[in-house]
This record gives sequence, structure tokens and C-alpha cells, in this order.
Amino acid sequence: MYYFAQINMEDGSFNVSIPQFKNINTYGDTLEEALQNAEEALNGCIESDFNRGYKIPKTRNFNGNNYYKIPIRSHIKLAFQLRTIRNKRSQLELAKELGISYQAYQRLENPGRCNPTVKTLEKLARVFKKNLEISIR
Repeated sequence: MYYFAQINMEDGSFNVSIPQFKNINTYGDTLEEALQNAEEALNGCIESDFNRGYKIPKTRNFNGNNYYKIPIRSHIKLAFQLRTIRNKRSQLELAKELGISYQAYQRLENPGRCNPTVKTLEKLARVFKKNLEISIR
């Protein structure tokens, strides 16, 4: 999962905006610094908006030389996926199926606190009837 940042050179710095998030603007003295700042700003914004119940825009592609893919951190993606695939099932119901406390399941859907073990990920995959794929690229 990723979003695109638009990066333009202005007055000796690289100015960054994320078209789908009007409230994100940052910059960097170098392109690398601008990309790093964009990732930090985007992930922080998504985590905050997600926790406050705001709707997160769907990703879309942008073309052009000044657009760059900005990745969403894994723990944020997982929290987002769990909330999406949970659908109409309650957190309490899933916690019981997983054999964990309600509070432990709540943490899994909270991008700021989501930090499951691999065993928990395996249980989640089983409960949701999904395949678990873990990779480091």
C-alpha cells in the first residue's frame, strides 16, 4: 500500500505535497530528505486520521516525473486490513475466536499500538480464512 507524493524544486528546496491528503506538506534540502520526510508525514497523518475515525482515501496512481511512491508502514497497513476484513463482526467476537482479550484485539486495529507476534498473525489468518505471507524485500 502506498500513496504518491508530488515533489517540486522551489527556492533551493524540495517541496512535498500528497495530492490525496491536502493537510500534508513538507520539504527537504535533498530529494532523499524530502522522500524521508514525506514518508514520516504521510504515515503520521494516516495513523492519526485512522485513530480518529476519519475516512482514509483510497490509493490511486499519479503519473509524471515529479511523483514518487511513498510506502505505508506495515503496522498501519495491518491495522487497516484488519478493520476492513473484520466487516460486520465485532472485535469481541474475534477476540474470543483468537483466544485473546478484547483489549488485545483492539490494539491490533490501532495503528499506533499494533505489534502482533507471528503466532498472532497466523491465528488471524486462520480466523479470517486467509493465507499469511511474510516477506522482507
